[in-house]
Amino acid sequence: MKIVTTPMCEEILKLAGLKEYQISLNPDSTDADIAVVLSETNTDMKSIKLKLNTFKQIQDSVDVVRTNLGSGILKEESLIPLPSLDKTENRNIKVKVYSNFLKDIVEDMGYTVVNGNEYHDYLVYPDYIRDEIQGELDSMDENYVEIASHKNSPINPVKRAELRYKLLEKKLCMKH
Repeated sequence: MKIVTTPMCEEILKLAGLKEYQISLNPDSTDADIAVVLSETNTDMKSIKLKLNTFKQIQDSVDVVRTNLGSGILKEESLIPLPSLDKTENRNIKVKVYSNFLKDIVEDMGYTVVNGNEYHDYLVYPDYIRDEIQGELDSMDENYVEIASHKNSPINPVKRAELRYKLLEKKLCMKH
């Protein structure tokens, strides 16, 4: 079976123990049998779609790849450094989040996500919408956190998650 993956998902194949695959920004342009891509990637070919925002999603993605594509490696232990977060304190912090990928992380960290114009302690947003919400940011003092999007953060999903979690923990935990 010929496997193709995008650069953003390559590390998952490595963690799953796969050694033979090709990398392409456009999986449909290859002669592969199956593509391993991010969940939001559109492709016409048979594909395994992965979410790589939280540490649990990354571990689950490794497991899905192992199960569906095999790797010859039978490891039960987690390959991903799952953080031990004390989420009980975090639920008291209300966070307005712009983007689903950040919402996944903020919820995983135990913070309370609010909608629309509800009161919030912090605003978390991806770097690519800064200009769009600048007016809202100007009215918030320093209670907002800009997070680097996929294009402006490490391609390795584990390193990307570590960076985002550390930044959010540092900025949002100041409320404790």
